[in-house]
Amino acid sequence: MMRKVLLAAVASATMMLPIVGQAAEKLVLYTSQPNQDAQTTVDAFKAAYPDIEVDWVRDGTTKLMAKLGAEIAAGDPRPDVLLIADTVTLEGMKQQGQLQAYKSPEAGAYEPALYDAEGYYYSTKLITTGIVYNTGVSKKPTSWKDLADPALKDQIVMPSPLYSGAALIHLSTLTENPDLGWDYYQALADNNTRAQGGNGGTFKAVASGEKPYGVVVDFLALRGKAAGSPVDFVFPSEGVTYVTEPVAILKTAKNVETAHKFVDFVLSSKGQKLVQDMGYIPARNDMDLPAGFPARKDIKLMAFDPAVALKNADANKKKFAEMFGAE
Repeated sequence: MMRKVLLAAVASATMMLPIVGQAAEKLVLYTSQPNQDAQTTVDAFKAAYPDIEVDWVRDGTTKLMAKLGAEIAAGDPRPDVLLIADTVTLEGMKQQGQLQAYKSPEAGAYEPALYDAEGYYYSTKLITTGIVYNTGVSKKPTSWKDLADPALKDQIVMPSPLYSGAALIHLSTLTENPDLGWDYYQALADNNTRAQGGNGGTFKAVASGEKPYGVVVDFLALRGKAAGSPVDFVFPSEGVTYVTEPVAILKTAKNVETAHKFVDFVLSSKGQKLVQDMGYIPARNDMDLPAGFPARKDIKLMAFDPAVALKNADANKKKFAEMFGAE
């Protein structure tokens, strides 16, 4: 009998010990990064923290939010961390009490405009929107106002804010700018600017020469130029609009300590080097920019308030649709 009791005690103790090679910690990540970028990010994090098991789901921000919304409604939200396209989405989640604050020690290396003051979300990169033009044009633009020139009628293409999140943030930023505003968008409409689809179609239209001028995210134009497309890209003199692929921790996170480690990692110099190697502008101040980009000091960021963009999103879409005859 004593032998059985001892064997049972040993078996019980053995079950409580971690199995060799088994992850002692876990992290669940939902991200809208492109597949290769997401895999690179996860692999680098796991290399830095080999004892953390990472489960991750990749999809577009809209689909991820629909999935998460269904999980929240069912009382079973899965992710610990979100790494998605824009701060407007996370600002909405913050206002609904769905995020938890975390004051990362890495925040000191970032401009205050690039993270939530209370620590609910942090930008991890800068994807700016500027002007792309076909190198066959005679007039090279330098500012947003150049696209309002009646001489460019029927020659401009841009993504629709009814389709593209970056375009909606672009719309909010420019219409809140006192020197541009809705009068600027009316001038674009008067120029018969084509506003359809996303950034990819816009870039193709300019690269093919179908439309000489376009409004597009930086990396599409700069990568296209490097690959031989007859295009060039302008960071307008008034400044650029931007999305920042922010990271945030859910209020319902089950693995809070590992979530803190992930946030710190993507904001660290090592995490930001990944962003640079992927060909994007790191959000961190002390990082060099990828080849083909100007110096950081030469890129001016326009004032942007995610809370204002969130509040005005539906009204902005409605007004834009009426102005451009879009659906």
